[in-house]
Amino acid sequence: TSTPPRPIELSARPQIEPAVLLSHPSPQDLEEAEIDAELIPPLEAVVNITDRAAQQLLNIHVREANPDAGLRISVESGGCHGYQYKMALTKHREPDDYHFSRRDIAPSNVYVDAVSLPLLKGATIDYATELIGSSFRILDNP
Repeated sequence: TSTPPRPIELSARPQIEPAVLLSHPSPQDLEEAEIDAELIPPLEAVVNITDRAAQQLLNIHVREANPDAGLRISVESGGCHGYQYKMALTKHREPDDYHFSRRDIAPSNVYVDAVSLPLLKGATIDYATELIGSSFRILDNP
């Protein structure tokens, strides 16, 4: 009367937690950097980070031995294809960045510039491991 093992579900939905906004740009930061962007109020600046992404970001922090190391996400025009996400590892926060991290898995730094945040507000950052490789990705962008 033993229960057979359940198959591993590769497409299982990741555990998602809202990230905490640790810092945000000021109007003076944008003016000094000559960036034309409208600031999102801190209470409306929301990004979610899955457990998998937060753990990978923590691993990057440990490997780099840098508490500011993290993932920089920006949105660029893709022409007739809408928008494209650009993701790169970074060693520090820029003056126009919104800085997010999970409280329970920290540091799990995600940096989003002031121009891109309105297009990423409410999105979920995940980390996927597949046969062809592993990468960060955006899920559920409202």
